[in-house]
Amino acid sequence: MNVGLYQSAASLSALERWQEAVSQNITSSEITAYKKRTVSFSGQDSGEFLTDPKARVGQDDGQAATFPVAASSISFLPGETKPTGRKLDVALQGDGFFQVQLPDGTTAYTRTGEFQMRSDRTVVTGQGAQVLLATGTPLQLNPGQGELIINQDGTVTQGQAKLGKISVQTFANPGQLIPLTTGLFSAPAGMDPVPVAQPTVLQGNLESSNLTSLHEMVDLVTISRAYEANQKIITSSDDLLDKTIQAFG
Repeated sequence: MNVGLYQSAASLSALERWQEAVSQNITSSEITAYKKRTVSFSGQDSGEFLTDPKARVGQDDGQAATFPVAASSISFLPGETKPTGRKLDVALQGDGFFQVQLPDGTTAYTRTGEFQMRSDRTVVTGQGAQVLLATGTPLQLNPGQGELIINQDGTVTQGQAKLGKISVQTFANPGQLIPLTTGLFSAPAGMDPVPVAQPTVLQGNLESSNLTSLHEMVDLVTISRAYEANQKIITSSDDLLDKTIQAFG
């Protein structure tokens, strides 16, 4: 087997995954509280990478070839907080997610605090998910009860009425969260949320995405150059193989 050919092909596959992540980051950079998609690379030996036993290398001479493999993940580093002055805009500082209920009744988590009020005065996200209180019930505003105030600990008041405390949850390993629609995440089975004891909720602010578009553009250039280099290796290996076949044909 031409090991170099397989390695370059594996490199192209890994680079394509990186390019997909970077492209998604660029197109989503202006989305409130968007979390950057990242890609890490590791080496996998030939026995694991190739499923066809006939194609494996290193079985007879004790040497194993290494193939690049890409693994995607999400960076949950916080983005910059920017003031908006809007009463239903809230941003989280530090760890945690707002707990919301999707239209189908399932629970999800988000850092996107660009909330809205539905016709029945229930507070929802841009995707229509209901914002939950620490009691597990949806946050619903009262008509004509005065100014809406959301304290730093998440407590919501209207005039003299205390409506409850916004549920802010965290996870031991947020990297295991499953991305849903824009800005929403679900927890896999067996992964339970933990209430944030002292959350910092800023009313009239929104969290920006945690990426820099310029950095993503630089990554695109790096990917393009690496892709071209591996394509040239594949072309050269193919040409060499063709000449060898013709010479000994």
